[in-house]
Amino acid sequence: MKLYLATYCTLTVFAFALIVINRRSCILLQPDYRRFLAVRWKVVTFLLGAVGTSIIAPYTGDPTWDYYDAFFMSTFTFLSAPWAIGIFWKALRRQCRWWELYCAVCLGLFSASWSYDLYILLRDGSYTPMWRENLYASSFLYLLAGLFWNLEWRTGRGATFAFFHAGWPSAPEKHPIGRIIWYILPVSLVVAWLFIEFVIRNNG
Repeated sequence: MKLYLATYCTLTVFAFALIVINRRSCILLQPDYRRFLAVRWKVVTFLLGAVGTSIIAPYTGDPTWDYYDAFFMSTFTFLSAPWAIGIFWKALRRQCRWWELYCAVCLGLFSASWSYDLYILLRDGSYTPMWRENLYASSFLYLLAGLFWNLEWRTGRGATFAFFHAGWPSAPEKHPIGRIIWYILPVSLVVAWLFIEFVIRNNG
């Protein structure tokens, strides 16, 4: 575990260094990305999710989950997952640079797992035995969140993922929320059920 800790700390520091070095071209730091995230329904769903998970965290029966890690993992996910998933798609199409893919992988793992691992180590003084389970579960939720917050409606295309289109990320066309509500609701309900099922299982 010491080797694992040293490895991911080194990888994370290098990723942040690459982002700073390439800050003028890194999509994550551009005004267009901030406007892309600032759409009302995205902000509202983030706040509901972050506050909801933070409130229920101490009551889940999992001693490694508290107000703080629930909130900062939710925040990291909102800020980075839409970008990271878009970069993964661009990488599949060979449309991104190596450092972008590297940083997307590292920030994804940091948001979904490594930040949690490090926090528990600092809080409890020992490495959490839940690290593997959290890595799998949170990585799945991170992927789902990245897809969720890339949802948009395009004239002539209907509901689609923003990263499928040229110019990503950019503020989406202005359409009533009703255009995509039937896509937002099922994903929201699935995530809510996963948390509810987790709480029931750990307190049963």
